[in-house]
Amino acid sequence: MRPKRTAAAALLAVALLATAGCGGRSGSEVESSSSDDTVVADFGDLSGVCQGGDATGSPTQGVTDSEITIGVFSDVGYSKNPEFVDAAKVFTSWCNAAGGINGRTITTVTHDSKVMAVRQKMVEACRTDFALVGGGAGLDGLGTKERLECTLPDIPAQVSQQPNLGTDLQVIPSPSTYAHYDPYNAFRQWLTKEAYPQSAGAVGIINGDSPVTKVLGDKAVESLKAMGANVIYNQLYPVGGVTDWTPYAQAIKNSGVRGLIWYGEDAPLAKLEEKLTSMDYKLDWIDPNNNAFRPDYVDLLGQSASYQNNLVDLGGVTPPQLADQSPSMKQLQDLYQKYAPDAVMTLPAVRAFSAWLLFAKSASACGSELTRTCLIDTAKKETEWTGGGLHSPNDLSNSDAPPSCFNVMQATADGWKPADFGANNGLVRCGTPPYRYTGNYGEPMTLADVGKTMADVK
Repeated sequence: MRPKRTAAAALLAVALLATAGCGGRSGSEVESSSSDDTVVADFGDLSGVCQGGDATGSPTQGVTDSEITIGVFSDVGYSKNPEFVDAAKVFTSWCNAAGGINGRTITTVTHDSKVMAVRQKMVEACRTDFALVGGGAGLDGLGTKERLECTLPDIPAQVSQQPNLGTDLQVIPSPSTYAHYDPYNAFRQWLTKEAYPQSAGAVGIINGDSPVTKVLGDKAVESLKAMGANVIYNQLYPVGGVTDWTPYAQAIKNSGVRGLIWYGEDAPLAKLEEKLTSMDYKLDWIDPNNNAFRPDYVDLLGQSASYQNNLVDLGGVTPPQLADQSPSMKQLQDLYQKYAPDAVMTLPAVRAFSAWLLFAKSASACGSELTRTCLIDTAKKETEWTGGGLHSPNDLSNSDAPPSCFNVMQATADGWKPADFGANNGLVRCGTPPYRYTGNYGEPMTLADVGKTMADVK
């Protein structure tokens, strides 16, 4: 069941859109698992991700002879979605059973930021954690200053706000968000130039009236204009709630919108689509954003799942539905079945697992001298990181690298299915020139902004 929300809480909910879903287990629980020499910690094309060993010493905070303390950020107290901590549980259970990181056990601490408590939880993480891995928060920019002040590394599943996007001491392993590039440019070029060219002159945007998502809307307008598309309808909606979506649906119909981009929670969009369907008005396409890429969204759509055309860009991440074509995804499903059989493996969870794999590979390479500097420097040496085959290659040596590939899933009455988007590199399509924003949407925070340098990172 979805919790009843006040207007203020609903406004905060829209902030979660930018991370395409946030999750974790309630509270600040600590988890670890014992070693089992029978476990083989190879994943996809990565060998020896975790292993036993005789690492010794306490080179920095959160690292001892026997243990590494890792923080996982989540808005679970608000979202009730445990995807990030479920991913942490699956990875650490598997990794620790194989011997951990050179013999050190990984212990995780969930920092439940509940949307607005990011700064408070970051201060807590600064006191105990070696690094943050595989998490995210809707208003993550609220804790960026504190994280840089305490020189805490971050290998997140997802990033939301511009001040936290591409910061120092941060490595984003999966292709999802970019500080200066439009992540949806290739997808929307395909929509407006190839798949549905008549929609190019009639694009509409509906955006939650929140400072976070309004920036996303502004970016979309800029990039759409640059590709030759025309936005003929651009409307905000009160995130506190809309009692009747009929006026919005009527305005979309009267304006002749053929392609609709939505920024907000998916439940209100399902109600809007219900009105459009009842009016017998079918758009060429609807982009609900990939935070809607969940089985229950198809259920929310009802008859609109087969009448309207909902398409999402996964940014090069392999969907669970295609596990029969991806040994890495099949292996991930098997790990979930073994270590968290009741958990739902979401798109953010796949990104989180990539983050954990990057952490483990980098930390293992550091040996006994596992310091924060070594972790970040080693992670940044990966120029074609795929999370063992879970997503398209990502150049981690360049914090401002542009998007390279995309892939599209379509909502149907029978669930999510791959769309015919012209894949040219396995399950994804690559090669569309990226679009770099020209507008000023803010810059990521740096160590210099808080009076620090890499020399301060231990």
